[in-house]
Amino acid sequence: MTPAGLARALQEHVAGSLAESVGRLGRLAALDAPTGDVDALRETEALLTGMLDELRADVRAHPTPAGTHLEARLGPASGEPILVVAHYDTVWPRGTALARPFQVEDGVARGPGVHDMRAGLVAALAAAEALGELDALGRPLTLLLNADEEAGSTTSAELIVSLGRQSAAALVPEACLGGGALKTSRRGIATYRFEIEGREAHAGHGSERGVSAVHELVALLGSLQALARPRAGTTINIGLVGGGTRPNVVAGSAFAEVDVRVATAAEDERIHRALGDLAVGEGATLGVRRLHERPPMERTPAIAAGAERAREIGALIGLELTEGAAGGASDANLLARLGIPVLDGLGPDGGGAHAVDEHVLVDSLAERIVLLALLIALL
Repeated sequence: MTPAGLARALQEHVAGSLAESVGRLGRLAALDAPTGDVDALRETEALLTGMLDELRADVRAHPTPAGTHLEARLGPASGEPILVVAHYDTVWPRGTALARPFQVEDGVARGPGVHDMRAGLVAALAAAEALGELDALGRPLTLLLNADEEAGSTTSAELIVSLGRQSAAALVPEACLGGGALKTSRRGIATYRFEIEGREAHAGHGSERGVSAVHELVALLGSLQALARPRAGTTINIGLVGGGTRPNVVAGSAFAEVDVRVATAAEDERIHRALGDLAVGEGATLGVRRLHERPPMERTPAIAAGAERAREIGALIGLELTEGAAGGASDANLLARLGIPVLDGLGPDGGGAHAVDEHVLVDSLAERIVLLALLIALL
């Protein structure tokens, strides 16, 4: 089958099975899957395992303390696979699915997690199904559905990188940029915790014997803010602070948790070195821990070449794919340094990620199923 013929066949197939894909999306949105809640995640894991079984995939479960990651293999056994990475955890707590049930109205699907990233996950499953039914899956395909992306993929990162090293290219169906653009670069993110130990004393008499951890923290936070370079894409957000016990006690301890975002590996290294050089005053001690991190996704030559090929493939279905940068991180950040094409933002258009107005466009879901299938077959 020619590429143009495959594109037409996929469009016809996806149009005829779109209601089924929307139904899959609804079944997923009806289940709460908050990151870190292993008991809640288990229901979505079971639903996805059933969907993968329907595709006759060879499924391997990777249990972890954060949840179970599902690795599914389809297509022929030999050759370099295409890797598709999607996450099934969401930011929404238990009870959200009941309070804000899935609904479709005027071509818009709404519900918790539909935009980030259940619609992209459904698009990946539907793309694999379409290729299988058209007997067009001529290369190995690996689907990795992980359970901890919203918490930094701390337990799945090693698996993601390992599978990426075995693959010819990686596709991440996170939501596209507004209007359908690919995400070919992303800022890296790291969360740090700073802990200062001082010495308690009475605030009214004998305060000179104390060392205020809170005072030291305030001074430290000023130094942290000075490291930001917004024009270079480096931002620092002091998101959580605390310390002390009572107003009349010199604070013996204090802490802060800080979000650092960078656009390049060079800036990541600069910040990491600078944090190692921070110090506090005499009598106080400072501890710095990196809680989790994702490196920046820079637009490498391999990623640029992949984006150009995606534009050519998108043209088969009338898409004019553009590209852009995203401020947040995804699992694509973990794959970008491997020297393979990594395409992110392949999921459906919509909006409201992490917000109560979260939604996706049903027509865009159909379009992205076809695009993903073509990329898997032709990239």
